[in-house]
Amino acid sequence: MRFRSRTRSGSRDGADGAAQPPAMPDPSEPSPALVIDALGRKCPIPIIMLAERLREVPVGDVIAVLADDVAARTDVPAWCRMKSQDFVREETLPHGGWGFHIRRTY
Repeated sequence: MRFRSRTRSGSRDGADGAAQPPAMPDPSEPSPALVIDALGRKCPIPIIMLAERLREVPVGDVIAVLADDVAARTDVPAWCRMKSQDFVREETLPHGGWGFHIRRTY
């Protein structure tokens, strides 16, 4: 899986270097098997909640972590790289915060 870099504003860079809007939900992506609501919690609590509950879903399933602490935007993808889990996408939530989708790999 290839990751695209982010600009300082948090948007993704396209192939031509232009800022792209946050990823929209892909209708072909399955719904998360588990949703972890970490809204209102400061990092590293969303990461701790994810780590504690990862084994509740089968390998290959997706977990969504909902968080509104801006640190989660870097911490969740970094945790996925460190733990060899697939960071699927980030989506902006309508009432603030983000949904981070992670696929369990082992």
